[in-house]
Amino acid sequence: MRRSPIVVVLLLIISVNGFAQKKEKSKSGNWRLVWSDEFEYEGLPDSTKWSFEEGDHGWGNNEMQYYTSADTANAIVRDGKLHITVRKEQKGKAGHTSARIISKGKGDWLYGKIEARAMLPAGRGLWPAIWMLPTDWKYGGWPASGEIDIMEHVGYVPDSVYGSVHTKKFNHVLHTQTTRGYRVLNPYSAFHNYTIVWDRSKIDFYVDDTHYLTFKNTGNGPEEWPFDKRFHLLLNVAVGGGWGGLKGVDDSVFPQSMVVDYIRVYQKQ
Repeated sequence: MRRSPIVVVLLLIISVNGFAQKKEKSKSGNWRLVWSDEFEYEGLPDSTKWSFEEGDHGWGNNEMQYYTSADTANAIVRDGKLHITVRKEQKGKAGHTSARIISKGKGDWLYGKIEARAMLPAGRGLWPAIWMLPTDWKYGGWPASGEIDIMEHVGYVPDSVYGSVHTKKFNHVLHTQTTRGYRVLNPYSAFHNYTIVWDRSKIDFYVDDTHYLTFKNTGNGPEEWPFDKRFHLLLNVAVGGGWGGLKGVDDSVFPQSMVVDYIRVYQKQ
């Protein structure tokens, strides 16, 4: 999720030329469900599984939204689904409100299959993400302890989603991050599964069981592979920012929601 303007040119090149054509099916393996939220309840996200992060300080990307805390206008579960909604309204220094929920301390994992089924918000300037950060930051601050972006989308590229990995050696500041786009023709009108399969040797990225990106453990230590520690989930919809706001923000589209059908985490038995 973290980006700066320096990465934009590279990502635009990827969005045109970098889409995977390889269609490999995910192997089911011997997986055991260890954590999930099926959103079969009403109201705020389950506080035993999720916490809110709040504020309008730009979140390292010059974002334009205020993330609210425990406000059903921005995060609510209804009809069996989580809705993270962005609204055009003033709060603090920001002209938009949204929500950013995290599983830190309530869902933290080392390795596994992490699957989210979601339908994305539409509109230029929106930047929804389903991603992971280290729980304990054992190798230092960002990007040394790593980041895994299971799904990112920017509204001005309406037919595409992206998977990315950031480490101390491989990150957008150095122009070395691992990022790849995957073409999804109906992200706003249909639910799709966004998945990683992560073990000690690699992280594989999938959309609807189609494999499109692999990040391998080179064996050269944590500067390249910090993914031997616990990570947790983040779900949010940003407005603007160095990547999401590259083509401006269309304020006529609000409100818009990322709708999540479920989150499931499996580990090998």
